[in-house]
Amino acid sequence: MPFGTIKLNDGNEIPAIAYGTGSVNKGKDIHAQVEQAIETGFWHIDTAQWYQNEESVGVAIRESGLARSDLYVTTKYGGGDIQEAIRASLSKLDIKSVDLYLIHSPGLISNGDFEGAWKEFEKIKEDGLSKTIGVSNFSVDDLQKISKSAHVKPAVNQIRLHPYNYSENKSLLEYHAAHGIVTEAYGSLASITTYPGGPVDIPVNVAAKLRGVTPTQVVFLWVKAKGAVIVTTSSNKQHLEEYLAVGDIDPLTEAEVLAIDEAGALGPPKKMSRKQFSMGFLVTFFIFAGYRMYACTV
Repeated sequence: MPFGTIKLNDGNEIPAIAYGTGSVNKGKDIHAQVEQAIETGFWHIDTAQWYQNEESVGVAIRESGLARSDLYVTTKYGGGDIQEAIRASLSKLDIKSVDLYLIHSPGLISNGDFEGAWKEFEKIKEDGLSKTIGVSNFSVDDLQKISKSAHVKPAVNQIRLHPYNYSENKSLLEYHAAHGIVTEAYGSLASITTYPGGPVDIPVNVAAKLRGVTPTQVVFLWVKAKGAVIVTTSSNKQHLEEYLAVGDIDPLTEAEVLAIDEAGALGPPKKMSRKQFSMGFLVTFFIFAGYRMYACTV
């Protein structure tokens, strides 16, 4: 497989790319899409109580014919009694345990009792219902509330991460790095799907052209450069193959990553301003300069 795994702070490992079943798939029977993803090469399936499709994910797992150990399954707590929620998810998925169980959002914690909720999650790990426990959409403040009494650190924080929100998440990513928390990134293609025509397009397109790859692949290379697990989805097999192929593409240079960071910091405008257009040319020049410096060292 083109993508490997990333070591977690509890000693387990997580596949570096996951097939997500949320977003537009909420409440839908998506077993066919999940089966296609598995057949294409995805072996990390990400679902959630809130997505209301754990049953169809379970169907896909059964129909894949793979041993349970050949698949990495993530689901997320979406409210209610925590112990009842994990058991309900396992029943719908038709498996005895998940590989990763996340608190989907800090707002789901009853009465703001972060310490109490995390104790329940630690019990889930202790009871073997999930190998690894973590969180999703948590801020630094949220993580600090858990850390006050945690015996087991959150291994993962799954967040929305793309070039246009990187600067506002930088302190969070630094906190992750300092505490051994792996970042999972969803929504990373926002610069292409939600904010096309912005300043990020220029450095991304230049890097894509230099490598003979797609802008989508460059964005995922940027996510990899941040040390994050990619969480993505598509019902199109060619797109899935495109995503998995990122594992075989040479990484971005430091200059390219910095150029995308700086372009993202300009923000996602509806229309590119003259200033942003000029900055786009500057970051493009920066990329070429970085390549020239790199070429002189090899």
